[in-house]
Amino acid sequence: MTDTSTLQPNRERIFANLRELVSYYSPHSTPEHADTHEQAAAWVAAQLTELGLDVTRHPTIDDADTIIGVKEPVGDAPTVLLYSHYDVVPAQNPDAWTNHPLELTERDGRWYGRGAADCKGNVVMHLEALRLMQEAGGTDLGLKVVVEGSEELGGKDGLVHLIHEQPELFRADVIMIGDSGNEAVGTPTLTTHLRGGAQVKVRVDTLAGPVHSGSFGGAAPDAAHALIRMLDSLFDAHGRTSIHGVDSTTKWEGDPYERETFRGDAHVLEGVQLLGTVDDEPADMVWARPAVTVIGFTSVPVAEATNIVNATAEAQLNLRVPAPLDAAEVAAKLEEHLRANAPYGAKVTIDVDGVNQPFSTDPSGPALEAFRQCMAEAYGVGGGVGGGGGAGGASGVAIVGSGGSIPLTVTLQEQFSDAEFALYGVEDPLANIHGVDESVDPTEIERIAVAEAAFLLRNAR
Repeated sequence: MTDTSTLQPNRERIFANLRELVSYYSPHSTPEHADTHEQAAAWVAAQLTELGLDVTRHPTIDDADTIIGVKEPVGDAPTVLLYSHYDVVPAQNPDAWTNHPLELTERDGRWYGRGAADCKGNVVMHLEALRLMQEAGGTDLGLKVVVEGSEELGGKDGLVHLIHEQPELFRADVIMIGDSGNEAVGTPTLTTHLRGGAQVKVRVDTLAGPVHSGSFGGAAPDAAHALIRMLDSLFDAHGRTSIHGVDSTTKWEGDPYERETFRGDAHVLEGVQLLGTVDDEPADMVWARPAVTVIGFTSVPVAEATNIVNATAEAQLNLRVPAPLDAAEVAAKLEEHLRANAPYGAKVTIDVDGVNQPFSTDPSGPALEAFRQCMAEAYGVGGGVGGGGGAGGASGVAIVGSGGSIPLTVTLQEQFSDAEFALYGVEDPLANIHGVDESVDPTEIERIAVAEAAFLLRNAR
């Protein structure tokens, strides 16, 4: 059995790899950056080829190649799939960054750059793990390394379509998704639940056109007022999402999300209360229950306001749905709820788009138990393999959920129901993924690479 202490990651190599990959600006669906997106894809393909994998490129329906590197198993050894993505969200307003977002820069022990954590840091983590594994003698396991090019902004679920079209490309016994992170630096973490959801656009019409508020205000039905009342009906007096016919009382059974930690992570202003009562823990609210967020509202911009009664108002809602609820059913209930709460006979138009199902996985399978042990050893925490509970559980590895969605996980689980799934990665609450000055702690790349390499070596034969 490989001792994690014998695996020594090469920080200079990791930094050099990440610096080069970050320099290739690779947002998807931005034609002006198609060349640098391709450079990132070519770099990933070259790295996997250098590692001795059989590398192929697979165009997807959203015009972004998925790179797949394969090593066939020896005999009847199982196959492990490692996933990450090389595309990034755009680095809006580069002038707001302390350093240029495409120049990986070290400050105060962290490395800054677009994609440093999400998700180029995870790509480099996989590469380092594979190199450590090879330096320690290699493995009989089959390997499939899948690196996607349109996870962030594809819009057409290109990889999901490819999985449906060519499932054999992705068949594996253990599927390890490197697109998540730790609940804090130094706390190894597995994510076992992801919320699904939908985008819901609501339009309310009450008048044939805007009318003067002095002449008609007070009796003429204001569309903005009607929509506000509809939206307010989705929340109880404590701010908890309340959709008629949908259970919103589930409790999270994994590790807690401490209130003060949540306040800091969410940048809640001093004196502002969290939603819910004292009996509603943050983990319940963000990992175990459905939630509606008003992400856009339109009537008349304040800067353009005149004395009129609004004829039309629109809102964009983001719906999040936890397992085991069905996202399509909850979206339908949301639509019914909104229509039932439309006042004044207002005309309501609702469009539901982007429905994706929630994901959950059982971390107690033999492969995940082994990986948890490797994570605990790589981080020097815990006393062995064990179940959940506070402080990272008996293994020292935290078991958490995520309010976000990764549709890929649901598709893979549907295709390969017998596989075990691990979600983890190099991100942490300080990473500010998608934002200005995105960063990664290099020790997270090192430790997770060691854990991954040890897992591959321990299952070698």
